[in-house]
Amino acid sequence: MIYVFVMAAAYILGSIPFGLLVGKWWAKVDVRQYGSGNIGMTNVLRTAGFVPALLTLIGDVGKGALAVFLAQRFLGDSFSSLLAGVFAMTGHNWPLFLGFKGGKGVATMAGVLLVFRPLTALVLLLIWLAMLFIFRFISLASITVAICLPFILFLTGGDWVETALGVLVGVVTVYRHQSNIERLRTGTEFRVGEKVQR
Repeated sequence: MIYVFVMAAAYILGSIPFGLLVGKWWAKVDVRQYGSGNIGMTNVLRTAGFVPALLTLIGDVGKGALAVFLAQRFLGDSFSSLLAGVFAMTGHNWPLFLGFKGGKGVATMAGVLLVFRPLTALVLLLIWLAMLFIFRFISLASITVAICLPFILFLTGGDWVETALGVLVGVVTVYRHQSNIERLRTGTEFRVGEKVQR
């Protein structure tokens, strides 16, 4: 029963739409109506500004981290901890509170790895920052990190189960970026610093 409770709690945590809540509280806008329509940090940055985006990032990272922490506290084994993180990401991507239409899970994934495998998180952060610095596309940086995830997990000590979950998470994350991939292909993707008209 405790196992079911922890996984359910992880999913519900992941379902909290910080981007939507912060956008409405700070800028009095529904971020789903502007830009990409996404509730994640990137679209909040475009539509509401830096501070709301930072608050969204903290919230989305925090819920992934808290999900893993809960699993570590009440279940103990590493697989359950990582699985709780996957449930938190599932909640973010398909949130209970928004009709199962959510974000893309990259920040929540970062929170999961920050607690579960800090070295993996650090390496992926450096890759993300390098891609962002070179190309100035947050989406491209995030897609690159998703592709690299299983390889970095394996190289930093992950077993085959963790690596397999990393493959699953990476595939889902790339899939969730389909619209970004199309905009990158057509040259219409937003770069860092660009704003949307409200």
